[in-house]
Amino acid sequence: MRKKIYTWHRSCSIIIAIPVLLWAASGFMHPLMTNIRPSLATQGLAAVPIDPHKMRVPLREALLQNHIATFSNFRIVHIDTNWFYQVQPARQQAPVYLSALNGKKLAAGDWLYAQYLARQFLEGQAVMPKTAIPDGPEGSPGPAKHGQPAVAPLLTPALAFSAEQAHDCCGAATECVLNPAKGARVTNVSQLNAFDEEYKSINRLLPVYRVNFERPDGIRVYVETTQDRFAFAMDNKRALFDRIFTLVHTWGWLAFLGKGKVVVEGLLALLAFFTTVMGITIFFTTKSKNVKGNGLVKARRNHRTISIVIALFTLMFTFSGAFHAFSKLKDDTRDRFFVDPAFSSADLDFDLSRAEALAGGPIFNMSMVKIDGIPTLQVRLGASASGTLQGWHQQDLMKDARSPMPEQVYIRMGRVGPDSQGSIGMDSLLPDGEQQYARYLAGVFSGHPPGELRSCVAVTKFGSEYNFTDKRLPVWKVSYATKDNERYYVETSTGRLSKRVDDRSLVEEYSFAFLHKHEFMSWGGKGLKDLSTMFWALAQIVLVTVGLILYLKTRTVKKKGDRVPFSEIKH
Repeated sequence: MRKKIYTWHRSCSIIIAIPVLLWAASGFMHPLMTNIRPSLATQGLAAVPIDPHKMRVPLREALLQNHIATFSNFRIVHIDTNWFYQVQPARQQAPVYLSALNGKKLAAGDWLYAQYLARQFLEGQAVMPKTAIPDGPEGSPGPAKHGQPAVAPLLTPALAFSAEQAHDCCGAATECVLNPAKGARVTNVSQLNAFDEEYKSINRLLPVYRVNFERPDGIRVYVETTQDRFAFAMDNKRALFDRIFTLVHTWGWLAFLGKGKVVVEGLLALLAFFTTVMGITIFFTTKSKNVKGNGLVKARRNHRTISIVIALFTLMFTFSGAFHAFSKLKDDTRDRFFVDPAFSSADLDFDLSRAEALAGGPIFNMSMVKIDGIPTLQVRLGASASGTLQGWHQQDLMKDARSPMPEQVYIRMGRVGPDSQGSIGMDSLLPDGEQQYARYLAGVFSGHPPGELRSCVAVTKFGSEYNFTDKRLPVWKVSYATKDNERYYVETSTGRLSKRVDDRSLVEEYSFAFLHKHEFMSWGGKGLKDLSTMFWALAQIVLVTVGLILYLKTRTVKKKGDRVPFSEIKH
């Protein structure tokens, strides 16, 4: 039986040698990829308080003026110093931009706003000193409010405007984006509604815009316009690493097989795992003779010594890799879970000053949601509980792995008029609105009644259960008292499910995180974890290389008729 195990081990080793070499070499390269990234000024933007002097046309009038009878949601955004209502007619439709000054629709608004955001992420967001600036004509900064910093024009128009253009916020915003005074020229802007070879599913966020800049590094910045969110960045150097990794680690060249690709990967990883088990068995059940002057025996002894030291990590890599591959046979359905409310434009009636009075401070943004069928205004304030300026400002999400929870209040929207048949106006604050909305979303996505709810807590940093691959922060973790302890991570800013886990599904995730990505070294920081991954990936290369040398020497000896039989390896 030992002889059969030895023969099987040698045969299987030849089959998996090249795949393991490819995986190990690209695994060694992966931590380098996460550090060789395009240089950006920031991955998050500081929030800017809404300038009430620029909000001259109510949302209801702007909607009806542009014949928008219903809408799914809205936000208030600015391009330079020009303010717009960003309105989503429906969840799956691109937003339209309506001027808060005169109600006019900004032509190609989402296309322009994507460029505006991408440039800020790439080149930085200019912020004025904390001094009040008098309100001037259209195109000039508004006053600072409650000690908040006034924001200067981020892009000074390169061309002088006529008097008519100066008062046309749509023209000014377009000119600001298309003719910046400085910075790289935009060469292409395209919207992605599906993942592709460069913007892969691991990035999670859709739809996004890809904005290409004319620079030697060929950088392209991906942004999510409906959340002012940085999604991804790629330049030529990183693209080269990414193509290599896709070819040799995730085997993108087998994509034509569909899910058959992960089956092939999983089977080969399992074969590598059992080959390692057989090697360990041989080590503990046999002992090589010390035949002096016999190079083949010496090579075998070196292979045995190296293998037993590295074998534990070989088992870790191959088992977790196979488990992870087979787990991909099950579709990730999280993107199918979101709420898509509808609001009537004609029924809407609220004013910024009333909202500010109810919220108790300057407003940095607002949107509409429904909680148990009741229209509710979601209002973002400027300061967090610690009193710091809140813009979930994030320099580097990968390194910092955290994003603060914005302070938000929820204002009930009640009927205003006789017999409560009038328009929808502002009523009162909803106590613990953020938690109530998070619980409501989790209930919609899970179907569980409120009585099964166990806890609802804010999540502002990535950890072992909710990690960097889940992308969205901050979120709320809503747990239920069910058999498998279901947990739903929901993003209240978008009304989306970010992740669903239970005790069973976490087995694979922990396996991949701890055995494959060496999260057990996370106590020492990302640098030490990367060093561990690279060292043991390099060890796999050494192991396979020594094994291949041994195989070639064995073949050479066989041809010379000087074979060392298995009988010379004694128990």
